[in-house]
Amino acid sequence: MGRMSREKGKRGEREAAARWSELFGVPMRRSQQYCGSSDESNDIVGQPGLSIEVKRRERFNLEAAMEQAASEADVENIPLVLHRKNGHSWLATVRLDDLPELAVLLFHTLANKDL
Repeated sequence: MGRMSREKGKRGEREAAARWSELFGVPMRRSQQYCGSSDESNDIVGQPGLSIEVKRRERFNLEAAMEQAASEADVENIPLVLHRKNGHSWLATVRLDDLPELAVLLFHTLANKDL
């Protein structure tokens, strides 16, 4: 992977983390943001209960990205892929079977946001 592609990926991770923070009031950051390396396999961290994979590409294999998020998720975490193309909005992809649990998690996150 070239340097420009890596930089775009880092920008995408920071962008996705900032957007998630705005929406849900959860301080998010790149998992490798502070020390350059991390034992965390998620691209962005801060939201308990989620394993988040971020893709900032024009073309990618969504199924492979979801498999990556799922394989890196702890048993209790929901795998989630945040992705977007140039000039488009962020999209969130989750397995349909995980949607009810994600809805409950986000409901509790938003309910506790102003406490």
